Amino acid sequence: MTNSPPITTALEADYVIVGGGTAGLVLALRLSENPNTSVIVLEAGKDLIQDPRVQIPALWTTLMGTDADWQFQTAPQSLLDNRSIKSPQGKALGGSSGINAQAFMAPTRATIDAWSKLGAAGWTWEQLRPYYKKVYSLQLPDEATQKHIGTTGWLDRDSHGSSGPIKVSFSAGIESPVLKEWLGTFQSIGYGITADPFSGQSSGGYSTLAAIDSETKTRSYAATGYGLPAMQRSNVRIITETLVRRIEFDSDSIGDRSPEKSSQPSIALATGVQILLQNQIHSVRANREVIISAGAINTPKLLELSGIGNRKILDQLHIPLVIDNPNVGENLQDHLMSGISFESVDSVPTADGLMRQEPEALQSAMHLYTEHKTGPLTSPGMQSGAFMPFRTDSGGEAYQKEDSTSMQEYLDKWPITADQREKEIRHILSQPGAPTSSQLNFLAQVNLHETGKTFVGQNLLPGNFISLGLLQTLPFSRGTVHVSSVDPAKPPVIDPRYFSHPLDLDIMARGLLDIHQIHRVKPISELLKPNGRRNHPDAFLTDLESAKKYLQATATSSYHPCGTAAMLPLSRGGVLDENLQVYGTKNLRVCDASIFPLIPAANIMSTVYAVAERAADLIKAGSEGQ
Repeated sequence: MTNSPPITTALEADYVIVGGGTAGLVLALRLSENPNTSVIVLEAGKDLIQDPRVQIPALWTTLMGTDADWQFQTAPQSLLDNRSIKSPQGKALGGSSGINAQAFMAPTRATIDAWSKLGAAGWTWEQLRPYYKKVYSLQLPDEATQKHIGTTGWLDRDSHGSSGPIKVSFSAGIESPVLKEWLGTFQSIGYGITADPFSGQSSGGYSTLAAIDSETKTRSYAATGYGLPAMQRSNVRIITETLVRRIEFDSDSIGDRSPEKSSQPSIALATGVQILLQNQIHSVRANREVIISAGAINTPKLLELSGIGNRKILDQLHIPLVIDNPNVGENLQDHLMSGISFESVDSVPTADGLMRQEPEALQSAMHLYTEHKTGPLTSPGMQSGAFMPFRTDSGGEAYQKEDSTSMQEYLDKWPITADQREKEIRHILSQPGAPTSSQLNFLAQVNLHETGKTFVGQNLLPGNFISLGLLQTLPFSRGTVHVSSVDPAKPPVIDPRYFSHPLDLDIMARGLLDIHQIHRVKPISELLKPNGRRNHPDAFLTDLESAKKYLQATATSSYHPCGTAAMLPLSRGGVLDENLQVYGTKNLRVCDASIFPLIPAANIMSTVYAVAERAADLIKAGSEGQ
């Protein structure tokens, strides 16, 4: 459905967008609304819109480690038992929105407001809120289902989109085997949901939204919501299976870049990009702007390949310097996740048979899906979640809500650095009710500690399991992404430095103990076998130290890398200004998760969409003023 032109075709457009992913396709659709504006999108992956692995919600776990995934891995992480962690990123039209678990979650207001406080002027919750709503259309089920999934008390339609391209729905239904018990459990411990999560201020257990079209029971993502409409326009060309090698600059603007004459010009003018298409190298000219939307891993790599980055790193690879900015590739943030799989009673239907690829389970699920659009294949497996605040009284046999130590008192016990980002995180977490973990359940066994290609792991035990998990909302640790070779096809070196800040391990361990306690609380405890099997020999937690040991053996990425080309002042680690323009350049912007100054306190997909919607308005406003 995409159009790769003959190699003799001149490649030129007003806007050249590198990356046809979550952000890139938003920009393509919005910038091409003016029929006199031309757009070219360059995507390294294939068009997989018709691929059932992408379309069918439950099959997202089968996409990792395939041709739809860049198959990145981190450097060995010393504080995760020296494991190298897989970091899947979408390599297909639609990017990671085409291979992820489809969770469509809101960040907290505080984490978005922190962007402006850190120096990204004008980027606040109130500024972004209308763009979240612009992204999607909320599809609500019938009243009986709404009552069952618990939305009648908190869902605020004014907080949600009603006419956006992405279809968003609740994947859980009346037949959901765990949802009602999950909600009841959090209510019984005093943590029922306090407000609609898309209000920006919410805590407690709730039913989660997913980017799934409730009518077709298929994934709704950037390629279908934004890409397909863009393809229908004559002023848009989307070219797949194209590797961008580097950004090209006007030679007069960059001057002599030799070491002997290392003085830099004030502005480097971006004129286009160099690509590898059909085994031949071509130049693609941008008459107005080059926009990099390659994601938090590939964007800093492309900037460095193009001569924008830390002089020392570029010199080691003999890459000619264009802009010396040591902030490129720094500030990498990600959500670590872990959890425990508990053996469920035999009467609870789970997706374990599907995960083990048992023929009878596969045949039954496919029949239900193809004939009736029902059954386990209609759901990504995660139907409910909870934003949970910090508790220090963890590890006892009975769950206790109240805590004798406030978060502020707890944080005061840890040495603080002068780092402004750390100060802002401490301020956010010290607010009453601020979530420190996002908890969830998954209707199958998950072996996060294994290094297999799939999300669920290998060597799955027989029987049925319910997995209770969590991700840390605001990690203090930061890592790096840097180019490893002058060969654009080679992956960069990814070093998230997980748990390098000691607060992360301690806070996450306490959250894991909460999960361990919750499994004993009715009504969810009634779905689990007493003294049943678990997915890991160390999953029987007794205290904080055992929780830390388990995390170091099992914690893995939530696949939410961001921050590596931060929108901040140069003096605070920035690569871009508040208009997403790369410092020291003209006609060059970045728009993807790499721009985030601070990671949102939830799955990042909705925020990537919202940022791209606002970026399109900023770019159009700038072009009108020229």
